[in-house]
Amino acid sequence: MEYNYDTFRRRAWDPPDHNHNRCCNGRFWFVRDVCGIICAILTWLLIFFAEFVVMKVILIPSPYPVYSTINMIIFNALAFLAISSHLRTMFTDPGSVPKGNASEKAIQQMGLREGEVFFKCAKCCSIKPDRAHHCSVCRVCVRKMDHHCPWVNSCIGENNQKFFVLFTLYIAVISAHAIFLTVNQFAHCIRTEWRNCSTYSPPATVIFLLFLTFEALLFAVFTMIMLGTQLNAIWNDETGIEQLKKEEARWVKKSRWKNIQTVFGRFSIAWFSPFTRPLVKTKHENYYYSV
Repeated sequence: MEYNYDTFRRRAWDPPDHNHNRCCNGRFWFVRDVCGIICAILTWLLIFFAEFVVMKVILIPSPYPVYSTINMIIFNALAFLAISSHLRTMFTDPGSVPKGNASEKAIQQMGLREGEVFFKCAKCCSIKPDRAHHCSVCRVCVRKMDHHCPWVNSCIGENNQKFFVLFTLYIAVISAHAIFLTVNQFAHCIRTEWRNCSTYSPPATVIFLLFLTFEALLFAVFTMIMLGTQLNAIWNDETGIEQLKKEEARWVKKSRWKNIQTVFGRFSIAWFSPFTRPLVKTKHENYYYSV
């Protein structure tokens, strides 16, 4: 049976039914990396710790019910969106290229013209689409791979970059909110009796607030830097690896607004939702990228 290039491309780029980076009968992407799993769990624990301090130490004991209620709603909503974005990033296939698809039979089915060349990855024996790079942790090639992030235990690529941007955004906002709350709580405790500003003892209250301030500052700086680099990469249509290697652009450059739409879709409230995929889909380019 004859296959033209487009037919082969659609079949080759689709995720395989069985993959070593998948779980739950292939329904979800999951990288079996011990370091990444520990980092992901640590991320969840830090978010839950921040929520515990904010709820139990700051807001629930507050004598101002309106202030407490409003900030509880805001903080819990941001925490929910941050964790949801993290899970979507972690369990969404970043754009993996099936391993071993560079078989002799598959190459013959491509119907290449005389003189036309293609490139394959020597590490995973896959035909590499343009702008794909091999990840040594995921052990596959990933389309538009930006980097491998252990904090989400996955590569950041074509299919999950939106969720990663939302994760950094919500963590940055929730960190700023936590700093605001701790500063207010310190001021409140200084103005009043320490014994009356928290259900915990004064030393325990100080320790909780100091740890939360340190965590919030650290996360705020880290995520704001990462958010800025991701938005810059999307704006200029150049991944982190391409910037690092100073690779010459072999793809057609679109307008910056189109670059943003490629990742987030057409402008709507769905931009900020970790439960929706971009509405605008782009076709893969009809050329290959060398190893």
